[in-house]
Amino acid sequence: MKAVLSVKDLNVVFSGFKALSGVNLDVYDGEIVTIIGPNGAGKSTLLDAIVSKSPVASGKVFFNGKDITNRQPYTIARMGIGRKFQNPNVYNELTVFDNILLALKGAHGIFSAITAKLTKAKKGKIYDVLERTGLIDQAFEEVSSLSHGQKQWVEIAMVLAQDPSIVLLDEPTAGMTAEETFATGEIIKSIAKSHSIVVIEHDMEFVKQIAERIVVLHQGAVLAEGSVEEVQSNPKVIEVYLGRETINAAA
Repeated sequence: MKAVLSVKDLNVVFSGFKALSGVNLDVYDGEIVTIIGPNGAGKSTLLDAIVSKSPVASGKVFFNGKDITNRQPYTIARMGIGRKFQNPNVYNELTVFDNILLALKGAHGIFSAITAKLTKAKKGKIYDVLERTGLIDQAFEEVSSLSHGQKQWVEIAMVLAQDPSIVLLDEPTAGMTAEETFATGEIIKSIAKSHSIVVIEHDMEFVKQIAERIVVLHQGAVLAEGSVEEVQSNPKVIEVYLGRETINAAA
């Protein structure tokens, strides 16, 4: 099977510090890959390098077989890689519907997007995204009135509106209630029916809910990879990460 996204021997260096060291990662069609690891392991840096937010010192990033290493971020986005950052990047003063309208592939600028004729196809696309992200009842509410978790869903919806082949999610459940966290997991599993997904996450219960394959990063390198069961029983992972998480949870 050919990988949708392939990272080969990736190295990222900041002022002499090696943030990523020889990272390899393949993501296949319709797969959910969850990346875990201690703070400072290089998780967000890996996503940043894929979308050229952080420059790659050496190694390669391939998307559908094409070398996209260090290409312009907007070019990478247009090719079909959608990225959601840790904090919601939404228009609080606009409705949920208008936020998604702005994000639609081909929309350029707030004024032109909102004043342009809303075609049946565009409207259908927006409602489809609203349904898939559990926001249909909030469609015409201002984003400022939503809960933190719902704002996270709005940004996921905005990413989906861009028609990506692969979606990169950086800690999508940060700050959510337990109910919102579970709902986010169900949203992600639904999205995976038509997209490949890479998720960075710390909440191990959430990871168990969604993970098909887990990649563990430690000190900028891949420490382990496998199923939930394989990773949970890996002595190295227990030592550097899972043991620490258990202690923190008990504290």
